[in-house]
Amino acid sequence: MTKAASRPKLAGLYALTPDLADTVALSARTDLALSGGASAIQYRNKTASAAVRLEQAGALRAICSARGAIFIVNDDIELARAVGADGVHLGRDDASIAAARARLGPAAIVGVSCYDALERAQAAIAAGGDYVAFGSFYASPVKPNAVRPAPGLITEAKARWPDINLVAIGGITAGNAAPLIAAGADAVAVISALYDAADISRAARELVACFH
Repeated sequence: MTKAASRPKLAGLYALTPDLADTVALSARTDLALSGGASAIQYRNKTASAAVRLEQAGALRAICSARGAIFIVNDDIELARAVGADGVHLGRDDASIAAARARLGPAAIVGVSCYDALERAQAAIAAGGDYVAFGSFYASPVKPNAVRPAPGLITEAKARWPDINLVAIGGITAGNAAPLIAAGADAVAVISALYDAADISRAARELVACFH
């Protein structure tokens, strides 16, 4: 079995954390998301200090390990390495896939934001990326000015690269996830509709149900 084949695949609900300074609250909300069926967590915090990010990433790494979930760190290869994350997610201005592999090893999952660009996805896949993320498909309070592709982009990407995992992101809820899944999304990445929900575990279950 090749290293690529042995790396776990993202599928279903991919929960992305909000900028939350309280590590205890963040951990509790993440645990609820996992209890509701999230299969992967991405630690994403654009505002915290390095010390807080290390504390939070370590706490979430432990929760994911206990629940058998995939744990990904957004942007920061060194933080991913420090906490033993399963991988890293890279954006347009982040390090290269080759740099991530060099630091994290061949078993690491490397995902790449591709926005609305199939050519970016092509380059990421050629460089050995494990999954590509497209979006924002819907209006998102996290990235209000993001590009807005149509669901057909996922269908075209799946036709080109049937063996690559495709992640949809941006304003996704249980009420609007179905067209993206029908188009071919293997996973949906969700922040607000999950972490801001009054009942996080229920919100997670409703999102997971969209795949069935």
